[in-house]
Amino acid sequence: MDNQVAEPSTALRVTPQAIDKITELLMREEDWDSLALRISVRPGGCSGFAYDLFFEDNVANDDVVVNVSSDLRIALDPASDELLRGATLDFAEGLLGAGFQVLNPNAKNSDGCGSGCSC
Repeated sequence: MDNQVAEPSTALRVTPQAIDKITELLMREEDWDSLALRISVRPGGCSGFAYDLFFEDNVANDDVVVNVSSDLRIALDPASDELLRGATLDFAEGLLGAGFQVLNPNAKNSDGCGSGCSC
């Protein structure tokens, strides 16, 4: 099966701040044009799940791909796609630091650090 392109109504949303930061980081990578941002949900974290974000060039045939811009695509394995439908990836800077945060309406509870959830 070929990659599925996520429909806008159900896909992970990405804020402009997150797009800018991801693009900035992506452009620092060698062979950046062949990379996708992989977002996966894995067991762990304070509330049962944690999010992993990293660049990779290995997009599997069953991955769901979200085309965010001409330079940026996000790859989600099918299980993570299901848990992240309707979620928003944001990037914020503040007095306590800067970082990515997943705002997930599918989470029953989230930990205080914004990196995990119980979905």
